Amino acid sequence: MEHVEVGGGVRVAVERVGSGPPLVLVHGAALDSRSWRPQLDGLSDELTVVAWDEPGVGRSSAVPDDYTLADFADALAAVVVHLGLGPAHVGGLSWGGTVVLECYRRHPRLFATLVLVDTYAGWKGSLPADEVRARVEGVRAMLAATPEDFDPTLPGLFAGEPPAELVAAMAEMAADVRPGTLERELGLMAETDLSDVLPRVAVATLLVWGELDARSPLRVAREFAAAIADAELVVIEGAGHVSPLERPDEVNAAIRAFVRRHTLRT
Repeated sequence: MEHVEVGGGVRVAVERVGSGPPLVLVHGAALDSRSWRPQLDGLSDELTVVAWDEPGVGRSSAVPDDYTLADFADALAAVVVHLGLGPAHVGGLSWGGTVVLECYRRHPRLFATLVLVDTYAGWKGSLPADEVRARVEGVRAMLAATPEDFDPTLPGLFAGEPPAELVAAMAEMAADVRPGTLERELGLMAETDLSDVLPRVAVATLLVWGELDARSPLRVAREFAAAIADAELVVIEGAGHVSPLERPDEVNAAIRAFVRRHTLRT
């Protein structure tokens, strides 16, 4: 692990493996860099794969209560710059994809391409208002639970019953969730609408979506595909909201092929 100072006294833990074109991966809420283990292991033969513990998560330092989506996005940009990775292929899952979109809006020159996985233009930008209200109420109930009953595992992550080893990995990440950070992430998701960013995306974009994603359904993927000029959609059969964990071989193959097609060769 490396640590990068990203401003405001915040230090971010980063794992970097492999060599080749840089692929920077941004995890979802209630997860950390360990959620990208299948990609760190499976793509590092050809790519420099980088995954962070975002500010306030895992081995990264805490963030102030007023940390904004722009702050998360600027922290991601600082990592790319500090490690000398830009322009990079940058991917995000769920909440992480929203961070990536905001980072692209603010720092487009750092991006070679976008890889958006089972994500949103913010909940406000992708979901009906009644669904956003229901999710906010669910988050409040989760955070109000006693420490013994606190379970940060969001409903609808998997299409079916996940294998035992995946359950164990999710449990390890859930045990390390900081409630304050989770509250901040999901609160920002509820109030964010980045739908106006999609038509302004000027780099090739890979959309990877679980066929059975119940949290960000395929309707959202098709809206992204229609709005982004140079977008391709790969649907992962039998996968839910965390397709890189449920179907890593298929997701890795899609990312590998996409990056090969869009890597500048000198």
